[in-house]
Order: sequence, then C-alpha cells, then structure tokens
Amino acid sequence: MLDGSPAYARQMCRSIRPLHNFAPPATADEVQAAALQYVRKISGSARPARANEAAFAQAVEQVAAASRQLLDSLVATTPPKDREVEAAKARARSAARYGT
Repeated sequence: MLDGSPAYARQMCRSIRPLHNFAPPATADEVQAAALQYVRKISGSARPARANEAAFAQAVEQVAAASRQLLDSLVATTPPKDREVEAAKARARSAARYGT
C-alpha cells in the first residue's frame, strides 16, 4: 500500500530527475537509472521477486529506450543547463529545507 510510511520511503525511489537540456547531455547510464527508478516506482517494488525478474528487466529496457528516444527528439528553446550549477542549487534548497 502507498501510505507514505517510513518503511515505504526507504524502499522506493522518490526522485526521478529531469534529463533534458543539460550540458553535457544525459548519459546512457543516467537514462538507464531513471528507467529503473520509474519501473521501481510504478511496480511498487524496489526489487522484483524471482518470478518477475524477467518482466522487470524487460520493462526497464523498454522504458530506457523510450526515454532515450524522447530525449533525442526534444527540441530545447533555452540554453542547456549546467549540471554543476543545478547541483549547487539543489544542495542550497536541501540545506534550507533540512537545515544542514
């Protein structure tokens, strides 16, 4: 059940990051990781049962392929974002939110 309990939060990935319009572009590993996060999220399982491993792996591959196709097809109208600048902004937001 998706009840927001702490156990659920530890098991599931809660943040799939944007991959479009960055310099340098998203790597194959980043796309694969995002696909894995997505499949984990919608399946409700961080690790599939053995009976579902093949279906899980196939879903990850299909989502990764669709994601790569989407990223390759999108046209950006703004300059690419710098990964380091965006990471610094995220750290600042986290520090403000959590006081660290």
